[in-house]
Amino acid sequence: MSSAVQVTPYSRPFVRALVVAQLATIGAFLAVLLLYLGRMAAAGVGPAEMLTGAYDPKDVIPFGMGGLNPFLWLYGVVGMLYVAGAVLGLPLAIVAGALAARERATLPRATRTLLLAGAVGGLLVLVARFTSPLLDMHRWWLD
Repeated sequence: MSSAVQVTPYSRPFVRALVVAQLATIGAFLAVLLLYLGRMAAAGVGPAEMLTGAYDPKDVIPFGMGGLNPFLWLYGVVGMLYVAGAVLGLPLAIVAGALAARERATLPRATRTLLLAGAVGGLLVLVARFTSPLLDMHRWWLD
């Protein structure tokens, strides 16, 4: 008779939620970055002029600010994910790294790769978010 303890495998829904959260926050950052660069290029201004208030991020929403406008809802979701990424980027990366290390033998290779890529990407986005050019973008978005 064996006295070995049965180890429960990782929770698939938790791992899926973690990967989705990491990729969604990174995607929201990239969407805001593209909106910032696109708005700057379309207006022909520099980063300093973007902070004057004349180039509000809400101006990029097509069809106005009506409650039935699906682009307004998309803007809201991206905005919330962008802010959540600033707050949760480091904890998500720590949990993903710990989970990938602990469950190295039981996680499929693709899942482990997604977890580690999301962790590295989240940390890179977090560091990039607070560099001086992207700090202007952060101020522009949160205006």
